[in-house]
Amino acid sequence: MLQATQVSTNGSTAYATVDDFRRIFSEGMSDLYLLALLLTADARKAEQCFVAGIGDSVEGNRVFKEWAYSWARRTIIQQAIRMIEPTQEKQTIAATEQVSPEIEPRLRTILKLAPLERFVFVMSVLEGYSSQDCSILLGCSRQAVVNVRARALEHLADTAEIVAMHGKKLQGAYTPVSH
Repeated sequence: MLQATQVSTNGSTAYATVDDFRRIFSEGMSDLYLLALLLTADARKAEQCFVAGIGDSVEGNRVFKEWAYSWARRTIIQQAIRMIEPTQEKQTIAATEQVSPEIEPRLRTILKLAPLERFVFVMSVLEGYSSQDCSILLGCSRQAVVNVRARALEHLADTAEIVAMHGKKLQGAYTPVSH
């Protein structure tokens, strides 16, 4: 019975292999790095999250092939949470000078959010995680996630209004990923 669950009807394994994850990280490098960068707000830390995410994906639990891309994104998020610890009270707004000057200007506003606001915004709004999933991964209450998301959206809306008043047109800078 166990073999039947591990082998799909066409004879290939239903679980993602090391090569599957290598392909995902190779083909999705820019998207996965951008996710790490938005979470960490630091180019060096984003690179570390990306590399650690590869390791976690390859060495982690067995994952169905259909879930491999989502799993890779989740490992990046988990690495960033471990690295940044966004729920720690001592956190301050990240310095974005370490980020390449070529980064989309509208993304800089996300990078300037306080760490917990940035994590909640990226995870819930851009990545589509539920408030419950965010609270579990971040180690805080659902109500805290809801409050922080509202605060992040308010900060981003205020920034958008200021930019719009100065005549710059705002367009989408990040495409959410479907899970």
